[in-house]
Parts: sequence; C-alpha cells; structure tokens
Amino acid sequence: MNRPLTLLLSIACGVAVANIYFPQAISPLIADGLGVSKNSAALVTTCAQIGYAAGIFFLVPLGDRLRHRRLVPTLLLLTACGLVLAGTATTLPVLAVASALIGLTTVVPQILIPMAAGLSAPERRGEVTGTLLSGLIGGILLARTFSGVLGEWLGWRAPYLVAAVVILALSAALFTYLPPTTPSTDERYPSLLAASLRLLRTEPLLRRSCQYQVLAFAAFSAAWTALPMLITGPRYHLGTPAVGLLALVGAASMFATPRAGRATDRFGSDAVNLRCLIGLLASAALLLLGDLGTAAGLIALGAGMLALDVAMQSGQVANQARIFALRPEARARLNTAYMTCAFLGGSAGSWLGVQAYSASGWNGVCAVVAGLGTVATAACTARLRRTS
Repeated sequence: MNRPLTLLLSIACGVAVANIYFPQAISPLIADGLGVSKNSAALVTTCAQIGYAAGIFFLVPLGDRLRHRRLVPTLLLLTACGLVLAGTATTLPVLAVASALIGLTTVVPQILIPMAAGLSAPERRGEVTGTLLSGLIGGILLARTFSGVLGEWLGWRAPYLVAAVVILALSAALFTYLPPTTPSTDERYPSLLAASLRLLRTEPLLRRSCQYQVLAFAAFSAAWTALPMLITGPRYHLGTPAVGLLALVGAASMFATPRAGRATDRFGSDAVNLRCLIGLLASAALLLLGDLGTAAGLIALGAGMLALDVAMQSGQVANQARIFALRPEARARLNTAYMTCAFLGGSAGSWLGVQAYSASGWNGVCAVVAGLGTVATAACTARLRRTS
C-alpha cells in the first residue's frame, strides 16, 4: 500500500459514506419542500442507514468473492442512479425508498477498508486502517457542511444531484487505479452470507467489537439526527448552514483516527476502547449545555459534538483493528458482521434521537447518549478487570 493509493482510497471512503449522512443537515429543508413534519423528514436518514446495514450484509461479503476493480465501480454507478432518483423525488415515500437504495449500494468503504488491510504490512495495519477511517470520518462530517450550505442556496435537491456527479467521477477513478486483487474465496454466495453469521457466533472478539460499536454509534446517530431540529427550532432559530458549521468543527476528529490507529498498534484495542467510551460520556455532559439557547450553548454543542465524533470514530479504529487480526482470509466477512451490527445500532439510535427529542427535547437526547455510553463503559471496564 503506497501513500497515493492510500490517499485515493481514503477519499473514496469519505465520498461514498457521505451519501448516507448529508440528508441529516437538510432534513428541515426536505420537510418544507415536501410539506411534511420535521420528524417525518428525519426518517430519511433512518432509511439510508437501514439500507446501508442491508448493503453491508448482502453486498460486502462479495469483497471476498469478486475482483475489487469490477465490484467497486459497479456499486458506485448504482449509487449515482439512486442519488438522481432521490434528487427528483416529489413525495416523501419515494425519497425514503431512494435513500434506502443509496444506502444499499454506497457500502464501498466497507469493501475498501478490509482490502487495504490485506494489502498492508501487519505492523502498519492499524495506521492504514486509521488513515482510511479518517477519510471516512471526513466524509461523514463534511457531508453535513456540504449539504447544509448547498441546500440553503439551491434547495434540498441540489446536494443529491451534485453528489451523483461526484460519485460518477469517483467510479471512473477507482476503475482506473485500483490494484488487481485475487478473490480470497470461491464459496457460493449463500455460504458467504452464512459465514458472516457463523463468525459472529464463533468469534468472541468480533462480538466484543460489535457490542462497543453498536452502543457508541447509536449514541452518535441519536445526537446528529436530533441536532438539526434543535438548531433550526425555536431554541436557536438558525438555518441549515449552522448545522453544517457545527459539522465542520466536528471534522477535526478526522485527525484523531491515525493517532488512534498508532495507539491501538502500541497498547491494544481494549485500552483505546476504554478511553473512547469515557470520552463519549464526557461529550454527553457538554452537549447538555447546548439547551441553553445562547452563544455559550452553541460553543458547548460544538465541543460536545467534536468529543462525540472523536470518541466514536477512534473507537471504531480499535474495534476494526481487533477484528482484522482474527482471520486474514475472511476480512470482508468479518467486516460484514461488524458493520451490519454497527449500522443497525446507528439506525436504532437515529430513531431514538427523534423520539427522545419529540418527548423531552434536547435534554432527552443527551440522556440517550449518556445512557448508551454508560452501558458500554461498564461492559468495557468489567471485561478489563476480568482479564487483568
């Protein structure tokens, strides 16, 4: 893995994953444009995450079965079609279906990350994984800035149509520059699907990574799904560019993941997980101040979302380093099991965030983040005590 290829794959991870996150910032604009409630429009994000979880389970195992130079560009072409459908939707049901289809096919990062791990020397695996994840994080966070600003200027459809053009360009680049790879298995497709479930049942370290990430990603998704409703609501009366600005602050977390990768290589995944989960709890305390409705509240929101982003993404580096060390010949299937669980947790977190905000406002969302973080931290601490 040379550095130019690592950079290209990192950009690809960010651009592809952005497709399931940029709708978060423009959900208030979608609500106004389609004449639905903000709570209903927020479900577009949930549909995208459910589609992503399905794509991880049903399509990512093909990364062990098919050549990456053909598989990855094909998935990106299908993603571009879904983006065009979403950008031209005239009703919320059509947009929800298009969002699920986008999520289903934009799973390219979950194919590229295990591929890159397989092409890397063992002593650099954590660093390379962290670099690709930093690109993925940048896509997650900058997507909200991109859509919030562009949506405010040109309407909610513009981010979908612009993203379709970018995805087409990325598909051509990866078809040209992806290195030749040899499939690691010739198992039939049903066997590949069954293998992911079997690995989840037989690998305790995989289950450990899944447990931590389900809880952390649920907390992350709850906060980010509810944030636009807080910012554009009566507490602050700001537009979607303000959501994008907060996301831009959070984008600084992309610089933390390479360090998390090096820390994982040096100290092990469990030690990094514990620090990240403690950071998640600290973020909940900061976010609670966001209900002030003042300039100080906005500063607290920015600091809290940054802490939450760093905690969740750095924890993911540790979790994936743990699972990629288990069975080199089954990295895509291990990642399938792990990321399917993670995005099911994220989908549940998005739903919880909307429900908590509707019932108890921003304080209810912070309670969800704190509760999920407490469960994860308690599990990690108990496990470390047993092994020490």
